[in-house]
Amino acid sequence: MTVTIHDVARRANVSISTVSRTFTAPDLVRSDTRNRILAAANALGYRPTGGGPRKPVHRTGHIGIIVSDLDNPFFTGVLNGVQARAREDDVAVLFANSDGDQVTEENLARDMGKQVDGLVLCSPCMTDTQLRDLARQTHLVLLDREVDDIPSVVMDSVGGMRQAIQHLAALGHSRCAFVGGPRDSWANSARRGGLHPAAEEHGVEVVEFGPFPPRFEGGLQGADLALAAGVTAMIAYNDLVAFGILARLNARGVPVPDEVSLIGFDDLVFAAISAPPLTTVAMPTEAAGRAAVNVLLAMLDNDHRTATSRLLDTYLIVRATTAPPHA
Repeated sequence: MTVTIHDVARRANVSISTVSRTFTAPDLVRSDTRNRILAAANALGYRPTGGGPRKPVHRTGHIGIIVSDLDNPFFTGVLNGVQARAREDDVAVLFANSDGDQVTEENLARDMGKQVDGLVLCSPCMTDTQLRDLARQTHLVLLDREVDDIPSVVMDSVGGMRQAIQHLAALGHSRCAFVGGPRDSWANSARRGGLHPAAEEHGVEVVEFGPFPPRFEGGLQGADLALAAGVTAMIAYNDLVAFGILARLNARGVPVPDEVSLIGFDDLVFAAISAPPLTTVAMPTEAAGRAAVNVLLAMLDNDHRTATSRLLDTYLIVRATTAPPHA
């Protein structure tokens, strides 16, 4: 039976890409890991195809990730996934925070791109043109953003919004508000893209408010407007906005969900322990971080920049902030 790279990976207890890197770019693999892989290969009688190592390449063994708002726990989940997946292949991670500023983000990306083998940009605010220009200079993967011809990993906001509307319609709500996020946010556009078709399908009238900052303060601003519109339910751009709405409704003596139902997006750790616990669309942030590193490492190992798109499922978690509308 022919011995494959999968057999070596199992015996050495490492990933397939780490075995591949041992034979193609050994300087990028820690010596103890490399020795363990070589010992496993010798024991199994494995011989790599291609006749040995490729021509040496100038690689740093580092990748970079830039997020747009490190204060938002959404990005903490992404970073956890990136770090965990990179650690499996002995790859170091450099990260930076752009604070949602386009100029800062572009400068960080260009500077970091010179120090790492490839970049992951999470919810970038640069234009499509700027991102395509950057992708010509370094290996680039987008997370929570899609641009033609650039590899990406996105979470299914359209499907998540469809589930939220279905849930409200099943409870009997016929008029709801969407308290939206930033005007130029790709994620906000994706959620709106799922909102209106689902609302039309289920006979739910939607009133939109925004743009608002994707923070607690945004919910405080949007709650009064949505409440004045006479809705029986509200969907927030993300959990932080939902927490702001919840706080404002509580301050005004409006019980949730007795008078108004509320749904967030993200399923942050605080969603399960808020008062009351928040119904929300769970976004697989850690899995998305892992997937982005998988795509980037595959690009590096194969030395190509072919556009690959990954779509990760989202799902609604029903807690205590949604109920049938008050009679």
